[in-house]
Amino acid sequence: MAHPRLIFDFADPEHYLEIERIKEHDVVPELVPARLGGPVFRCAEEVAAYREDLERRAAAQGDVLPLRWPDPFPFDSEAALLAATYAKSIGKVAAFSLAAFRQAYAGGRALDLETVLIAGAAAEMHPAAIKKAITLRSVRERLEAAA
Repeated sequence: MAHPRLIFDFADPEHYLEIERIKEHDVVPELVPARLGGPVFRCAEEVAAYREDLERRAAAQGDVLPLRWPDPFPFDSEAALLAATYAKSIGKVAAFSLAAFRQAYAGGRALDLETVLIAGAAAEMHPAAIKKAITLRSVRERLEAAA
């Protein structure tokens, strides 16, 4: 039987809820950062309805912190995805990804470079290494291959 994989993008808060539920799995899935994008909205009413539904689901999950929406939402997740791809190569994808998701959806912060570095620090990743890694073609190619 193949090892389960959880493919995720930080731009999708539903992936945050799934990452928070990993401990419920009998087998911890392989975490795979990929450019999937987040939800697409046509109007402000759709955004409001989506947020309300997700907040209700997060509250029902019980152990998830109340959602705080990043501003802007949706946001560009490219730097975080590149950092997560690097984190995967050094065995820290779970720690980094959970920290980044919590910065975004529990802390209400868009994942700009500063916030990515904070998440990296929580995963014991050096900021200079993250800054360098997100510029490397090899990291970008691994991220592209995951999609």
